[in-house]
Amino acid sequence: MKNKKMWGGRFSKKTNPLVEEFTKSIHYDHKIAAYDVMATQIHVLILEKSGYLTHNESLKFGKELSKIHKSIVQNKFNWSKDCEDVHTNIQNLLEKKLGTLVSKLQTARSRNEQVAIATRLYCKDNLVNLLNPKLERLITVISHLAKKNKHLIIPGFTHLQHAQPVYLKDYLLSYAAMFGRDKTRLDNISQNLQITMGAGSLAGTPISVTHYKTILNKINKGLNKYGRSFDVTANSLDAVSDRDFVIEIINALSIIAMHLSRLAEDLILWSTKEFGFIEIDDAYCTGSSLMPQKKNPDVLELIRGYTGRLYGNLISTLTMMKGLPLTYNRDMQLDKEPLFNSFEIVMDELKVMMGLIQTLKFREKKIAEHLKDESLYATDLVYSLVNKNVPFKEAHTIVGRLIRHSFDRNVLIKEMPDKELKSFSPKFSKDEIIRLFNPKVSVESKKSIKRD
Repeated sequence: MKNKKMWGGRFSKKTNPLVEEFTKSIHYDHKIAAYDVMATQIHVLILEKSGYLTHNESLKFGKELSKIHKSIVQNKFNWSKDCEDVHTNIQNLLEKKLGTLVSKLQTARSRNEQVAIATRLYCKDNLVNLLNPKLERLITVISHLAKKNKHLIIPGFTHLQHAQPVYLKDYLLSYAAMFGRDKTRLDNISQNLQITMGAGSLAGTPISVTHYKTILNKINKGLNKYGRSFDVTANSLDAVSDRDFVIEIINALSIIAMHLSRLAEDLILWSTKEFGFIEIDDAYCTGSSLMPQKKNPDVLELIRGYTGRLYGNLISTLTMMKGLPLTYNRDMQLDKEPLFNSFEIVMDELKVMMGLIQTLKFREKKIAEHLKDESLYATDLVYSLVNKNVPFKEAHTIVGRLIRHSFDRNVLIKEMPDKELKSFSPKFSKDEIIRLFNPKVSVESKKSIKRD
């Protein structure tokens, strides 16, 4: 059967092939096909309830739609490249099976509403059933790594320079906290994401709210476990023209990507010979076609690089929406690829990052070498003077001079004789300095942190 459009009576000419090719979206919107079928199944029940379909006609639609849904889920559906979109493809297949009966299907609905519903369902499903479980798993993996290495202390950094010693577990759990906020952000978006029916093209439909509610209440009882629920639209114009949820989701995904990128950057630095903190498993690295010694953290670099792609997706969607008048405009077709792409990138990144972290090994001897840097304990020296009634600013200046003297003379502070130390402050004690230049003493001196 030749592919037919879902419109055309008003036109006297065939669509120019260039226009057909330019406007089609079947090559990517097939990803919402299963959700379109789900919404169509519900729409059929509403049409039956309102008298637009007989019970027998409703059963025929239900049977064929179930077959189509099954074939889509099993990746066996034969997508037609000639169709302009997924809705037309499904409609044409139904016509092949049901003949003229399919002409009743678009009663009281429009593709404007179809695409809005299917996109919301896609988002809901990906948020609740795919993305959030992966985020939870990553948080668990990071927390397990932190617990496994709870004894380990590393140099903490500001401006990418040695700052103060910190527990590795606190460093890792800071990322768990970031991803925890990401999960909360996604939970809030999911809870606020309303899936409504009854908008039609923009002005509503002739079907009463009572008929919609009767069917949707029954449907919701079976869908709640999947995090989905339907309601009757309160504002039909907003229902077909709103894409805030798409922007919010891409924004949230961009923030997740940013957090993943920061973690990736830390791990890239830590894997270098200059740092040497970690050993990344060979399974998560690649080599060089020229230099046989190379072990490159390409996975982490791509996670870092893909962040720009997500930022671009966000900006493109915001820009696309910024000047659109109410209600639906074809520009909105262009929200799908950024949305799908952002979901897919972040889900892939979460899977890869989980595997990499689970195989990560820390080089304690190399870390211990870094912890010998006396500048890491400069702040502890300041507080030792403060505790002896030296004003903080004065103590800060004294220790700064001592550090500069150490650098200029190329001599360790803990190896300076008592007399030399006291030339900077009579309250300095070599024994106390040796005690303070200990990573364990340093981290345990910080009392403001709630520790388990």
